[in-house]
Amino acid sequence: MAVCIAVIAKENYPLYIRSVPTENELKFHYTVHTSLDVVDEKISAMGKAMVDQRELYLGLLYPTEDYKVYGYVTNSKVKFVMVVDSSNTALRDNEIRSMFRKLHNSYTDIMCNPFYNPGDRIHSRAFDNMVNSMMMQVC
Repeated sequence: MAVCIAVIAKENYPLYIRSVPTENELKFHYTVHTSLDVVDEKISAMGKAMVDQRELYLGLLYPTEDYKVYGYVTNSKVKFVMVVDSSNTALRDNEIRSMFRKLHNSYTDIMCNPFYNPGDRIHSRAFDNMVNSMMMQVC
């Protein structure tokens, strides 16, 4: 089950962060923040190796005892971080990829909104509903 989904700007500040158990929200903020170092390492390694630039999925960033942290980066260097409960062994890598694609498509819809200023925090009911459905469907 996805327990936290975050959208991080190019300058590494959160545009959106949502966690399911709200009593552990600070813990998830810390987890997302610490994962940004791993994201930057993977991005710089991809740039040096000249890997296919269309591959935006970074895969498993790091596992902890209770959670697994996955990453995704857009062409504009906006980062998506998803924290998944590690007790969920039925969740496959291709399902994580499709969840990130849905998240990216929804983020693209927000960016196409003429009333949204890029770089502002995301306050969209449609985006919230999509994230909530993603968190519930994985259960």
